[in-house]
Amino acid sequence: MMRRLEYPNPQFQRPNFRCLNGTWQFRIDGVDDESVGFCRNIEVPFCPESKLSGVGYTDFITNCKYRKLFEASKPAEDERLVLNFGAVDYEATVYVNGNFVGKHRGGYTPFGFDIAPYVVDGENEIIVEVHDDVRENLPSGKQSSKKDSYGCFYTRSTGIWQSVYLERTPANYVRYVKYFPHIDTTSVDIEIGLAEEGEVEIIVSYEGREVARGKRFVKFRNTLSLDLSEKHLWEPGNGRLYDVEIRFGDDIVKSYFGLREVCYEGDKFLINGKSVYQRLVLDQGYYPDGIYTAPTEEDLINDIKLSFELGFNGARLHQKVFEPRFLYHCDKLGYMVWGEFPSWGANYGTLDSIGAVIGEWTEAVERDFNHPSIITWCPLNETWEDLDGKSNKVRDQRYIDAVYETTKCLDSTRPCVDVSGGYHGKRTDLFDFHCYHSPDKLREYLSALVDKGEMIVPITFAPDWAEEKIEYKGEPVNASEYGGVSFATDGNGGWGYRASQSEDSFVDEYVALTEQLVACKKLSGFCYTQLYDVEQEQNGLLTYTRKHKFSEKARERIVNCNRAHAPIED
Repeated sequence: MMRRLEYPNPQFQRPNFRCLNGTWQFRIDGVDDESVGFCRNIEVPFCPESKLSGVGYTDFITNCKYRKLFEASKPAEDERLVLNFGAVDYEATVYVNGNFVGKHRGGYTPFGFDIAPYVVDGENEIIVEVHDDVRENLPSGKQSSKKDSYGCFYTRSTGIWQSVYLERTPANYVRYVKYFPHIDTTSVDIEIGLAEEGEVEIIVSYEGREVARGKRFVKFRNTLSLDLSEKHLWEPGNGRLYDVEIRFGDDIVKSYFGLREVCYEGDKFLINGKSVYQRLVLDQGYYPDGIYTAPTEEDLINDIKLSFELGFNGARLHQKVFEPRFLYHCDKLGYMVWGEFPSWGANYGTLDSIGAVIGEWTEAVERDFNHPSIITWCPLNETWEDLDGKSNKVRDQRYIDAVYETTKCLDSTRPCVDVSGGYHGKRTDLFDFHCYHSPDKLREYLSALVDKGEMIVPITFAPDWAEEKIEYKGEPVNASEYGGVSFATDGNGGWGYRASQSEDSFVDEYVALTEQLVACKKLSGFCYTQLYDVEQEQNGLLTYTRKHKFSEKARERIVNCNRAHAPIED
């Protein structure tokens, strides 16, 4: 059965596309007999480690190869035929009918190649060669560098894990669009990028009613300002999206934006000038049968709805660049998220990997710039320690500072936390910390912050969870990871930062921790670890299959605690 047939990116959608998901031929180099060619089939877009791929091979796959035959007509001279990949982990080399058409490095961002010069009438062949090794000095997020999963590291995801599709466009086409909304004037500046030049018409509507229209001659790049006749603000719980149609010759692009602004003012986080407390939960973006890829679009929507039902208003999308379709539903439902990068796997102690990290992070920010649901950029996570060692490794401060400055150059409209977890660089828009200690220990940290203006944070994974007083310059503060208490419904235990043996003790501790965070007038928000179990890490509020772990009475206590009024919202 073919899955994931919807258009991959509703932010930039053309009316006609051809999905190439489904059965491809496949080979694992060094495992399969190369003399017999492609000896396996695989269901794209699911990685070969997953059950849904039909392969289910979970050992290391450093090199593999895909093959797909497709029927097509040769494009006209003034036409492009673009072969698009949502994401391929990590290095993809693409051939069409034996011709090299391009290479992309980076496991989480989209790419595409114009294959018009190589396509013939009738049957055509795509070959994709993939290299991926999480043991190299490259970003890989939560993918395990050991043969098996362990701790907070999970099954690897090699090769194609997002949709593959063909799209025809004119030779002179719309390259990109960026939205800069202004709530005070009920207007939007729209930056348009073209392959060449010509007149562009933009039509903005809200729930089918036209609210703005304009034309502008554009040479490669230009900005059109439009006043909106109706004001509908994007806010938590209410997406209220404006639909956009971009017409440029024969190229028509459907898009959307949200009318909202975000910033910090003192300790407060503001959306459209209103203080909003961030009640976030950690979301790893893993699925039992699909690993990195949700089996259906409904699974993406369900995770957001389950989070809302538990009293959260958003999530940290942790150590992974989530697919655009998920962000689309965050936009629609008014679900706040932190846009992150899978920075683990890269060595922060040298500058050897900084080019790979900044290059791919740039692609991620550019891809997701228009999503109103993204309220914070978080390019790095916990850069202070070697997770498999017994001592903290030295980090190169230039690494952290360069990533922050790059982020702010790419997007000055959102806050950026340079490194989530406590060890910040020279500049950060948000000072956040992680605390997996008991309620009593958390009380000590919050008292030091409120009474003395000091930040004392535990160094996660350091011997005996050593703590350290870290330079704090008065930035707004967020408790961006806490809890992490394992509670296994099968009675077999499971990995967590700490463990609870009963439902009552778990909920008692959850409430004791969360009440302190909500009541602290210096905190702009919290993020609980985590929404659901992932493999051996069983500290979720839901099971890995998204079933409730706790009774209705226990869930009610959790929800009431999460939704309690925060004084900082006054």
